[in-house]
Amino acid sequence: MKADLPNHMNDYQGIRKLLKSYTYPAMINMVVLALYNIVDRIFIGQGAGSLAICGLALTLPYVSLLGTVGTLTGVGVAIRIPTAISLGNLRLACKILGNAVILNLILSGILIILSFSYLDNILSAFGGSEQTIPYARNYLNILIPGSLLTNLNFTFSNAIRTSGFSRKSMTITLTGVIGNIILDPIFIFGFNMGIEGAAIATVLSMSVSSILIAIHFFTRSTPLKLSLTCFKPQLLILLSIIGIGMAAFIMNITTGMVNIIMNRYLVNYGGDHAIGAYGIISCYSILIAMLLMGTCQGMQPLLNYNYATGHTHFVKYTLKTAIQIGSYLACTGFLAGEIGAPWLVKAFTNDAELLKISTQGLRLTFIAMPLTGLQVIVTSYFQSIRQAPKAITMNISRQFIFLIPALGLFSHQWGLTGIWLAIPFADLMATLIAIFFLYRNRLVSSL
Repeated sequence: MKADLPNHMNDYQGIRKLLKSYTYPAMINMVVLALYNIVDRIFIGQGAGSLAICGLALTLPYVSLLGTVGTLTGVGVAIRIPTAISLGNLRLACKILGNAVILNLILSGILIILSFSYLDNILSAFGGSEQTIPYARNYLNILIPGSLLTNLNFTFSNAIRTSGFSRKSMTITLTGVIGNIILDPIFIFGFNMGIEGAAIATVLSMSVSSILIAIHFFTRSTPLKLSLTCFKPQLLILLSIIGIGMAAFIMNITTGMVNIIMNRYLVNYGGDHAIGAYGIISCYSILIAMLLMGTCQGMQPLLNYNYATGHTHFVKYTLKTAIQIGSYLACTGFLAGEIGAPWLVKAFTNDAELLKISTQGLRLTFIAMPLTGLQVIVTSYFQSIRQAPKAITMNISRQFIFLIPALGLFSHQWGLTGIWLAIPFADLMATLIAIFFLYRNRLVSSL
């Protein structure tokens, strides 16, 4: 990477080419990570019934919260390590990764202990019923300790990718997903373990990825060769990782909190099947979000380098190109959701009521999907150029200023339909906020 950045950043064509070379592997990597949950839900829905998929959907907010640790350290690593490598300071890059691992282990450990202490109370607060809580508990009892591997994998994958091994990062992650796809039917159907089998398959697959990642960081070919000295905690490095990753961390926290509130409204206006429908819908919205996050990850090193070197024209061009890619992805997702909703939903369930609710919900929630490309890219842009307060403001405004009040007002007026419509309303308003920040930073005309 150290050689790639300056050698290819001497014209707009070079920027575009480099952006694509970073973005496409990152997209595949993020989509592959999303497939862990999607594959689980498909096999559970088809093999364990509609109540099982409703119970699995109940875990969605908590799975999001469990992943906040990996997001915090992963984003911090993704931005700090390329900067250290571009300056030729591999020793610092190794220390950044080692400190990220220590932070990951500490925070994940605390979260796991708290999770097991209050699990039933948490699931009840999430909108669980006597029918769905047992499914959710059985799944989380295995997945919660496995979250340690998930968070470490996300951190290490970012380190591998941003140190010049993007294809290897993608291959390792893909190996884990393929393992999950193979193991899911074996444990769910072959061993008749239902939802617990899906959780075991996921954790085992993550273990395979973890072993492959560990091997990478102890081979001669890697510039980030870990040693015991890398794991010595250094306050300034830890604070820099936290500071950079805090915006993404808060975004994940707020998403989890909003999902909890969403579940409460869903169970009140549509019962367990409405929560199950939201779980199905979220699979496709998360898939698009992961593609957009891949685009964000691809543009981050380019923005960091050009912003640090004062090449503002290249910064603007990188942002413009990333918005174009993100908008194309979001529009494609919108068309797929609106046209193919019945077929997309059937991948998860054959239950008539769940099919009906999910199809309607998918079409309504995707109405404003074309806007999310600009919204997500702009949020990541401000995070990448060290203007995290703007990124945090955009996310919090979407979740707390627009979405939560809309859930209350719209559901009171239109019931379950109003809950679905609150999501595109929040996306529309958040996009307007993003455009406002672009205007304030004199970037609208350059797009």
